[in-house]
Amino acid sequence: MTKAGSNLSLDGQGNPVWLLLELTYKCPLKCAFCSNPTDLDAYGNELNTAEWKKVIHEARSMGAMQIGFSGGEPTLHKDLEELVAEANDLGYYTNLITSGIGLTRKRLENLKAAGLRHIQLGFQSDHRETAHWLAGVDCYDKKISIAREIKSLGFPMVLNVPISSINIHQVPGIIELATEIGVEYLELANVQYYNWALVNRNQLMPTREALEKAELQVAEARARLGDRITIFFVIPDYYEDRPKACMNGWGSIHLTIAPDGVALPCSQARAIPGLDFPSVRDHDLRWIWHESDSFNIYRGDSWMKEPCRSCSEKEIDFGGCRCQAMLLTGDAANADPACSKSPHHHIIQQAVAKALQTEQDHKHLIARDVGWVSTEVWHNDLDTN
Repeated sequence: MTKAGSNLSLDGQGNPVWLLLELTYKCPLKCAFCSNPTDLDAYGNELNTAEWKKVIHEARSMGAMQIGFSGGEPTLHKDLEELVAEANDLGYYTNLITSGIGLTRKRLENLKAAGLRHIQLGFQSDHRETAHWLAGVDCYDKKISIAREIKSLGFPMVLNVPISSINIHQVPGIIELATEIGVEYLELANVQYYNWALVNRNQLMPTREALEKAELQVAEARARLGDRITIFFVIPDYYEDRPKACMNGWGSIHLTIAPDGVALPCSQARAIPGLDFPSVRDHDLRWIWHESDSFNIYRGDSWMKEPCRSCSEKEIDFGGCRCQAMLLTGDAANADPACSKSPHHHIIQQAVAKALQTEQDHKHLIARDVGWVSTEVWHNDLDTN
């Protein structure tokens, strides 16, 4: 398989390049691989529209160029169009990361008029039953319909499909469906094991053989389809000997704002206990980014332990993922156990072995069941607006 680590290097000249606004953790889906926190009820008191606009202005003044509106499900925010327009007026490249369930033709038209440039649509499978099982609700037909509406309005589009043991055998069909819809980009993103996905890791992890077969199927499709579609196949680093270059390094180019206004170097950073992540309600972004302890603690390499500190690859993978190191070893400063040089690599090896020994009984998946919004109530609400 190809290497999981990335050679991409982006220089924000010490400032954030990519701003991700998690407008809410509420969502109409119950995905067992959801990357939102498992203790969702702990994060209420969401930012209001004026507060989000302040964040958008402050990040742009620092040089941020791209903005993603995400969640949960960002279309639950009643002023999404207003926020998109604000970002567009300031010169951001705007991206909506959505399940599609809260979109209608009219709302897509309004978002396009507001200046939305790009849409990433989450998808589960080319099979209705599998899609229902993975999402926890019956949404296949709605997603297909809204994907076609997105393309009919001329939006560039990424179809993002989290890959697990449940749907990895469907990769050829997913590729054909994406091609038929006419999307420009298909991201087959093997599930990364955080939050709900970590809870369900034993049931979600595919075999190495399944991954290698899927990778060959992707290579064949790329050769056959040429420039018609760009297909990304993101390998889980559990099966590699090097970790991914997480966020291009801690506090390097990426800035996430959680629904309650807490600023994070990545959306998973709350997995690290003991760090006092500041809120945009209490500090301006420039201070948070440059001065706060939580954004500086894992910058550079002075925090690194061996073997990372003396490793010739530390400027390529930045020691891997701090959140994964914390979740699996109990210390965020340890070498990411996904790395074969890490003294904790055996944790990954044991996790893989355990997952492959576990009967793949997907009835035992624990679905996200908090922060959930009934699709029936939601659609009724949409119909009245």
